[in-house]
Amino acid sequence: MAIPDLTPHPVAAKYAVLVDVGYLYAAAGEVLLGAKERKEYRVAADELIQALKKHAMERIPGELLRVYWYDAARDRVPTVDQRVIAQLPWVKVRLGNLNARGQQKGVDAQIRSDLEALARHHAVSDTVLIAGDEDMVPAVEAAQTFGVRIHLWGVEPPYGTNQAERLVWESDTVEELGADFLRPYFSRATQVVPAAPPSPPSPAQVFAGRTPISPKAPVKQPGQVTKLGPSRPRVEEVGEHVAQKWILTRGRDNIRDLLPGPLLPTVIDTELLIEAEKELGHSLRPYPEARVWLRDGFWARVYREFDLGVGISTK
Repeated sequence: MAIPDLTPHPVAAKYAVLVDVGYLYAAAGEVLLGAKERKEYRVAADELIQALKKHAMERIPGELLRVYWYDAARDRVPTVDQRVIAQLPWVKVRLGNLNARGQQKGVDAQIRSDLEALARHHAVSDTVLIAGDEDMVPAVEAAQTFGVRIHLWGVEPPYGTNQAERLVWESDTVEELGADFLRPYFSRATQVVPAAPPSPPSPAQVFAGRTPISPKAPVKQPGQVTKLGPSRPRVEEVGEHVAQKWILTRGRDNIRDLLPGPLLPTVIDTELLIEAEKELGHSLRPYPEARVWLRDGFWARVYREFDLGVGISTK
């Protein structure tokens, strides 16, 4: 009769990474660039998230549940960067509100709620918490009563400390993310200098040297059915309308993140196409040239909004 193996086997950990983006960005911007406001720098957030995931994997044996990315947006309407981040695998974007004075509201409450819920339902055995506010302490203590280990990560401060002392005390382990670790993902924002709008050409300049060309009718092959696509003026008009709607709903600061253009992130470009198709009432997918016209109209409106003397393409 075989004797059962009663030797206890180690249970692999399952962990989550909870990131207070306001703390992470502000602390890193200060130590790396001496910046006081987020608009002073740009962050390669997708690469930063991958680096944080790898860093956690090297320190906590087990399986990553997901990364929780806590940020804020005006009226909780996500920015361009936040929309891109939300598409990343194993990443959950949580948004609080950003008021008129640039203050985050509701972010800490979301972190506390998720931390306690993950612990109460035994969804994780360990949690990496990147935060600095003392308001996190009750949630840390609650999670620990359910057996969850809290690994507090902070950003190297230029001097003193940028995390609440009691939060450091209550955490199970504490680690500092150094400037060298964060530097590859932060860069100073470049200022877009408006170019002087070109002087409109005179009629003589426009028509000088041109000879009238008779329009040629398209040659239709026997049995061929001509497939009529949308007109360029109409598509460009829709592109401008979508841009105007985005500026009104998402705000000038968020749209400015798209500058200097003319390339759009894939997520935003797809959204532009969907919005335009709704306006037109039919698909643009069979007409590649219409996609170009749509972007032309979009950028024409954005450049006018920001007084940029940048021409659109003529493809």
